[in-house]
Amino acid sequence: MSRSHRKTPIIGVTKAPSDKTFKTSEHRRARRALNQIDLTADDAPHEKQFGDPWRADKDGKHPFDPKECSELMRK
Repeated sequence: MSRSHRKTPIIGVTKAPSDKTFKTSEHRRARRALNQIDLTADDAPHEKQFGDPWRADKDGKHPFDPKECSELMRK
């Protein structure tokens, strides 16, 4: 894999390597909230309430010109 290149010229907005820590903490928060409520009730929190992607370390992706930034096409 020493010569692998990206297929699409899109990168994350920030320089965070991954969203793994954010995702694990948000899923843990969702599981705790579900364990705290009574499951027979109909007012369970919505699954989209947790894990807001705008609060993540990498909060989006951005296209770039591969001719100007050829080093970014390298994996």
